[in-house]
Amino acid sequence: MRTISDLSLENLRLDVDEDGIATVTLNRPAKRNALDAATIDELIEVFATLPRAGVRACVLRGEGTHFSAGLDLVEHYHANRSASDFMHVCLRWHEAFNKMEYGGVPVIAALKGAVVGGGLELASAAHIRVADQTTYFGLPEGQRGLFTGGGATIRVADLIGKARMIDMMLSGRLYRGQEAVDVGLAQYLVDDSEAKAYEIARAAAQNPPLSNFAICSAISHMQNMSALDAAYAESVVAGVVNTQEAAKARLEAFAKGTAAKVKPQ
Repeated sequence: MRTISDLSLENLRLDVDEDGIATVTLNRPAKRNALDAATIDELIEVFATLPRAGVRACVLRGEGTHFSAGLDLVEHYHANRSASDFMHVCLRWHEAFNKMEYGGVPVIAALKGAVVGGGLELASAAHIRVADQTTYFGLPEGQRGLFTGGGATIRVADLIGKARMIDMMLSGRLYRGQEAVDVGLAQYLVDDSEAKAYEIARAAAQNPPLSNFAICSAISHMQNMSALDAAYAESVVAGVVNTQEAAKARLEAFAKGTAAKVKPQ
């Protein structure tokens, strides 16, 4: 089993603080953090390792002024790939993003600048997306003569609906600001997306890890099931999570009236 210290990263930077909060940084600012094949390989390694390394939550960010401009089109152009070659590239993207979505560690994406094409596909694999006032979302594949290959037809369409996704691809429409939140591309719009992402990560890290694992894995799995199968799976997961040892003290505090109340701040 690989550990964090075993990872050798060039296009990503990984830091874990004393509270178990990991920071994964896309570290190609000169390329607007475009995603080349090597970066995708590193994402697979990182997100395969974090769940087994005691990480409680993860903030995903981009170095520089942009989150990610998506597929590295210069690499794609020079590679002169065959259809089979690019199919396998896409399968690696799916592997990376599935490890994020289904890994069980809360991933909070701190967004800024460009979140376009494959960058939006990457962001959509995070569990929570926090945008700032500079953030803009796009799917320019139509204008480039391309088609999405990193899960947009699954995740972005799920977030905003098929019609809006088709409009973005056909017309080059961009979303930003409150409109982006309203359609579902982000859950938060703030002045400092990284500060808010860390605030959310630290709140999530206070939950029992098994609860977070279920929230950040089981819900996505159940969305892929029939309603009947999902109801059964939900019952099984609830049986395991709701009887865990870590919940007992919290339930006792609730029963005694000493637990924090759920109310607006």
